[in-house]
Amino acid sequence: MADAKSTKKKQRRSVPAGQLHIQATFNNTIVTFSDKKGNVLTASSAGACGFRGSKKGTAYASQVAAEKKLLKLRNLNTA
Repeated sequence: MADAKSTKKKQRRSVPAGQLHIQATFNNTIVTFSDKKGNVLTASSAGACGFRGSKKGTAYASQVAAEKKLLKLRNLNTA
């Protein structure tokens, strides 16, 4: 009989200050939020937000990706 895997409960981290890393290329933009030590809290890309093709490399796509992940990160810390 297969043993059930034990899963760890996610710990809630309170991060008073953090860093925003933006990797902008011609093809895509990746936005990463991390704490001061560099541990990644959440990441997103323009492609994950629904932009396809050459639209992924635009400034608007990176803005939407950053806003989307920032709202999700805020909800994780307040909920």
